[in-house]
Parts: sequence; C-alpha cells; structure tokens
Amino acid sequence: MQEALENPLVQTLSAVQNNRLFTVDGLAWSSTGGPMAAMQVLADVAEALGTETAVAESTTFPVTIEHKFGSTTIPAAPERVITIGYSEQDPVLALGVVPIAVRDWFGDQPYGVWPWGQDALGSATPELLQMPHGELNFELIASLDPDLLVATHSGITEEEYNMLSQIAPTLAQPGEYPDFGVPWQIQTQLIGRALGREELANELVAAVETQIAAANEANDGFGGATVAWVTPAEEAGQYWVVGENTPPLRFLTGLGLTYDPAISEVVGDLDSAQISSERLDLLDVDVLIVRADTPGELAAILDDPLFSQLAVVQDGRVIPFVGNDPVYGALSFSTVLSLPYALDALVEQIGTAVK
Repeated sequence: MQEALENPLVQTLSAVQNNRLFTVDGLAWSSTGGPMAAMQVLADVAEALGTETAVAESTTFPVTIEHKFGSTTIPAAPERVITIGYSEQDPVLALGVVPIAVRDWFGDQPYGVWPWGQDALGSATPELLQMPHGELNFELIASLDPDLLVATHSGITEEEYNMLSQIAPTLAQPGEYPDFGVPWQIQTQLIGRALGREELANELVAAVETQIAAANEANDGFGGATVAWVTPAEEAGQYWVVGENTPPLRFLTGLGLTYDPAISEVVGDLDSAQISSERLDLLDVDVLIVRADTPGELAAILDDPLFSQLAVVQDGRVIPFVGNDPVYGALSFSTVLSLPYALDALVEQIGTAVK
C-alpha cells in the first residue's frame, strides 16, 4: 500500500496533498474518518492509478474460481462487468471497477447505487436492470456484451447459471453458504479475485473489520445484549423474524450482540421465519430492530396490544426503520461499502437502547 501511495498519480489526490491519508499496518486510513473514510480514498487511489499500476491487478489471469455450480474460468481482467445479484455493485465499485449494468433491488436509488457508493460511481451511468427474483432477462444481458457476470448474492438456480454462463463467465456463490448468505468478506474477496484485484480486496476487508472490531471494543460488546430483527408479514398479526446467518445479523453479532437461542430454535438455518402474535414473547430481547414500510405501519405495530406489552417496547429499546431509511438499506446490503456507512449511526442507537 505504501508503494501505491508514493505513486506520482496518487500524489495528486487532495487527501494525500493535505496530509489526510496515512497507513497503519499496511492499510490506508483517513485522518478525518478512519477506515470508513478510507473507503473513498481507496476508490480514488484506484481511479488515479488506472491501468498504470494496478490497484493492482494482483491476480494472474486466467483465474479459475470454484462455486456451488462448479467452477468459472475468467480468461482476462474483466472490463464489462454486470452485477446479476442484488448487492454486488458495492464490492465491484469498492474495487475501483464501474459495472456497465446493475440489477435493481429496492430503494429507488440512482443507477441502483445507494449513498455509500455514489462517490465511487462518480459520473458513470450504468444501465439499471429491472429483473425481479426468478425473472432474469437473458436477452437483455447478452445484448450488453459483458465479459463477467457477478452473481454471488443473487440466489440463481443451476439452470439460470448455465444460461448465464453461455453469455459470459459467471461468478456464483460458494456452495457452503445458503442463498443470500455469503459473508461480505468472502464476497469481496471472491470478486476481488475475479477482477484481478485480490490484494485490494483483502485490504478493504481488513480495514472494515478493524473498524467493526474497534466499535465492539469501545462499547464492550454491548455486554452481549440480545438482538432480534422483525418485519410485519402481509397477514395481520404475523411477523417475519430475520435469521442469524443472514449478513445483517452476522454484522450485529460481530459488534458483540447475541442472537437469542430461543429465536434460533424457531428460525434455524433459514433466512427468516414467520411467527404469529402468540409467539411475540420471542421478540422480548434487549434490542429489537423493527422495519416497516410506512410511519403508519410502524405505529400500528408498536401500538398493537400484544406487541406494546413487550418490555423491549415499553422500555424504548426498539430501533425503528421506516421505508428506505439509508441505515436500513446499508444493513440490508451488508457490504464492504455499506457497513461503514451504517456503523456510526447504528452504534449510537444500540448504545442508547442498552443503557
């Protein structure tokens, strides 16, 4: 990293000229924001270096990556990347590559990129692919002439993978994780290998892990307080409880919070499980995250006679998210770019809840 920072092109960056960038154990940090602000600094470094160094194509091509459907060989450094999954635009952008097309997930964000990725996106205008789950538009994807399809957070089937692979090399998720359950670290590193930027991927992961660990230590792991995340189901009196193996809950437990064993028995290895009002006792944890589509829906949940009797509600230990709250979005994405964005706000909210 130090060698990269001494590159003449990198020396033109304002963060370098104003002495706001330094290294710790080989990682880039910003004096104004630690590793969180360093995410954009590293993206700027990648842009400044361009094809000259290489943020450094640290992977020798061709590269073969194993995944749940077999393996994918990428013959050369990709230049026309499409993100087929729902959050892969974040690690791709963090690694200094702008995708030519992004699959939209939720939030009505410009080009499918949320606030934490806008600086890395810059003035680029990738095509926004409106493809609900299970409805890939193979003809449209092929027409964009991609040389890499990134599908590590997509939930694609083997049949879909086979069809995508006829268009371009397709990076699917590792087989040891459930759909949508690949840890953000693994996803970043896999994509880093595919893009020829493995070293940078490792540095980005280490920087964010350092920030999360620092927050854990600074708050004594929040005393191991129990946490749950719930959203209302379509049917009245029914709720979805998010599973502990999902990226957002992994992040929360990484901060020191504990997933209640009683909830774990109900949800198991699933992404989420539905419970009725009769089992709301499961939600009487130390910190409860509640997400609703509208303020009215949130009020209806918290005012529900059974829900409102929970001690976590009466004691004000609920962290509410409404609509497309960016912190909720950042947790939902749970990527190398989004987690630093969410960390400060969430740590404060959790700290208030467990006091």
